[in-house]
Amino acid sequence: MSLLEQQRERAHLATGDELKAFLFHPSAEVLLGLLDNPALDENLLGLLLSRKDLPQEVLEDIAGRKTFLKSYAVKKALVFHPRAPRLVSLRLLRDLYLMDLVQYSLSPGASAELKRHAEEYVIARLPQLPLGQRITLARRGPARVVGALMAIGHAQVLEIALENPRLTEAQVLKVLSREKLLQAVVLTVANHRKWSQYYNVRLALVRNEATPLSMVLGFLPELTVEDLRALAAPGVVPENLRKYLLAEVHRRMQASRRIAKERINSPCGESLSQSKNQESPEEE
Repeated sequence: MSLLEQQRERAHLATGDELKAFLFHPSAEVLLGLLDNPALDENLLGLLLSRKDLPQEVLEDIAGRKTFLKSYAVKKALVFHPRAPRLVSLRLLRDLYLMDLVQYSLSPGASAELKRHAEEYVIARLPQLPLGQRITLARRGPARVVGALMAIGHAQVLEIALENPRLTEAQVLKVLSREKLLQAVVLTVANHRKWSQYYNVRLALVRNEATPLSMVLGFLPELTVEDLRALAAPGVVPENLRKYLLAEVHRRMQASRRIAKERINSPCGESLSQSKNQESPEEE
């Protein structure tokens, strides 16, 4: 029997301090033998899982034992382990408590794919959550979760969600693009000191049918002619708004022509015109 096999046998039978010493053994084979030790309790297993250098085969073996997975702490440690196999984390994510899912979605070391799954599990639970937990998520949650909370439309949650430092312009725009969005959401965004200043947010507010006409008209002078024309295309916005868009485009064009005419008729314009006329005979 080789030395490694002897150590595996010993790890299988060890108790007390000797067992604890085996938790830090570098060999995966010895650690796999340790997992069969009946004296390995939940606390010792948690200590083993705290090792960042734990081999993947050991993590897979732990994840495959139903007796170990009866412990929530073990499942959480497996999901959060930096070397956890993707399929193990994916399978156990759905079993995590709400705030642990939020914590995982904000973990810098977690993959983008698994973070997205964690966020989706949180979003799926939102309708059943009490107001207190929604407020906590609005204040501390990731951008996608905050956006989903905004769409629900609870006034108190909305105000807090818009102050979340993780909230992005992309998520605000995604919320505003939803069909049948509650007007309370639209009004809260439109009146917000920060988000109402974003050009693309104003453009989205103009597009949203829940935005009051009086508010839309206030935004029109700040939009580019190109965007006004795009919005005025048939079928983009309601017909009653479309006529205001076309009128604003017409007003801009008239103003542009007037400015051009004034420049031509100004003293500088006349001087430039005379200079050109004087040069032309010589050129001929």
